[in-house]
Amino acid sequence: MDTQFFRRWFSRPEKPAAQTAEALADGGDAEAQFRLGMKFAREGAGQDYAQAARWYLKAADQKHAPAQFKLASMYAAGQGVTRDDAQSMGWMQKAADLGDAGAQYHIGMKHHRASLDGKPEDASESRIQAYKWLQLASAQGYRTSQGAWASVAMTMTHKDVADATRRVAAFGLIQKNGAVVA
Repeated sequence: MDTQFFRRWFSRPEKPAAQTAEALADGGDAEAQFRLGMKFAREGAGQDYAQAARWYLKAADQKHAPAQFKLASMYAAGQGVTRDDAQSMGWMQKAADLGDAGAQYHIGMKHHRASLDGKPEDASESRIQAYKWLQLASAQGYRTSQGAWASVAMTMTHKDVADATRRVAAFGLIQKNGAVVA
């Protein structure tokens, strides 16, 4: 018998060569796109914020929360993109809604500042939102969110704390079921 025939028939197929990060990113892999964005955002000879923003945007459009957070930060600082506070807050909110602790912290602090600087009639809702987002970030162990959350709670009424606590619980339930409503 011909052994070549048996080898072809019963041999395992050759494994394809491992794809490069660039090939995966070009193929639409959100995690690879995010990692490529991180590569371009690092300091050094290869730093290119415009390329980093380009790759973050591709991943962010696929609901990659860390990419959304990084893209929001780039819009806030004008790194690789034109500085745009509205774009920054839009991406930050999307990342927070998807559970990114850093984005939740930043959204919480924005609401906290608004509660101090805004109209008195809007302050209560801003504190409730600040409490909610800071509590969610704190639950994930995000740095300094515990202290900020406690600070906001000290300025709230019992009723507002109860309302905020319900919103935190609802967010967890919403996350568990896959839908996001802030």
